[in-house]
Amino acid sequence: MKRIFFALAILSMSAACSSLPDFPEVGEPYAITSGPHDHLLASYFGINSWSPDNRYVAVLETDVNGRLVAEDEAAKIFLVDLKDGNKMIEIGQTYAWNFQEAAMFHWLPWEDGACLWNDRRDGKFVTVVYNWKTKEERLIPYPVSAVSQDGNWAVSINYARLRLTRPDYGYAGQGQDPLRDDIWPEDEGLWLVNLRSGEGRLILSIAQARSQMTTIEDPRGLAYFCHTIISKNAKRIFFLARTVENLDAQVAERGHVYNWKTTSFTCDIDGGNLRRCYPDGWAGSHFNWLDDDVLAVTAQWNGEGVWSHTVFKVGEEDKVHHIAPGIMDWDGHCIFSPDGRFISTDGYWNKAGYRSWVIVRLGDDAIKSIGAFYVPEKYREQYSRCDLHPRWRKDGRQLGFNSVHEGSRQVYLRDIKW
Repeated sequence: MKRIFFALAILSMSAACSSLPDFPEVGEPYAITSGPHDHLLASYFGINSWSPDNRYVAVLETDVNGRLVAEDEAAKIFLVDLKDGNKMIEIGQTYAWNFQEAAMFHWLPWEDGACLWNDRRDGKFVTVVYNWKTKEERLIPYPVSAVSQDGNWAVSINYARLRLTRPDYGYAGQGQDPLRDDIWPEDEGLWLVNLRSGEGRLILSIAQARSQMTTIEDPRGLAYFCHTIISKNAKRIFFLARTVENLDAQVAERGHVYNWKTTSFTCDIDGGNLRRCYPDGWAGSHFNWLDDDVLAVTAQWNGEGVWSHTVFKVGEEDKVHHIAPGIMDWDGHCIFSPDGRFISTDGYWNKAGYRSWVIVRLGDDAIKSIGAFYVPEKYREQYSRCDLHPRWRKDGRQLGFNSVHEGSRQVYLRDIKW
């Protein structure tokens, strides 16, 4: 009963309700891109892909598959016009992309047509701020890892260091100094970037977080930050801090980095008030803010190695809510519905090669399956795998995702009725 009351308390922060809401009707998926090229949404899971008027969806186009993206391989950036037969409008290209976070494309609310994405220009990782209607462009000398909803602020991290420690999330080409010989750098970590002025400053170094991080004591390893997200009103940042042991040996043994330790953190937008989300051993993987205080995060419950979906309030981390224990005990890309009453989450492929996708009602942890999607062998390679990576449209009336269930990597929508 305690966990149900806690869930209801969370719901009261986002919407007043006297009874549990009905599950939405989720329509069948339909593709908005097609071959012969592969396509994927142009940002990471949970990030809005629709333009402010919901007419355009941002996607990448590529022919790369089965391996890491190389330094000289650009992806094309397109807008899919949902009101003109899914017409593809090319607006640019990028050399700073991967199959997990794509190019971290974001729409900006400042003006009609404004958006941004990461790229490598003149050998440096940058943010391209672009208006696809007026063709105006300016560059910011920091790649973005997260953007505030008002479009004023971004968090930046070192994507060259990430290419070493988690190659499927880093960028090819040394567009930043990865500081390969510095395990705990004092001049690298979270950077806060003013997207209006282009100015940035280091707000929290990796060295500053060392005392609170779960670490691997291996001088051949590296510590790094990744997976950042800014809360709704830009008051706090969630991020993962990781240490990884003996990079070269891991790659030689399995072909990819697989052994790291994770600590989940939140901090204020200026880097202060650093708080651990869990005790040692809980780690952390996927994440989403409900508002400025409440988070959904997948973590290893009680440090026992079983991935679980959790919800908690910053400042009350000792009251973490375990969603549907024994049922939702897997690692998924958890995202709150716009009204905050549901969580959509998809998983990794099972032994039969299918990815499951469910919606959870937070008031009582009831679960509704909304499909299973097959992953052909050619799309199971570690670095180029195709995760569903769902995201809600801002009004909750569509879900968008990537999938390979029809034989190639394409972008799909599902219509939602409440």
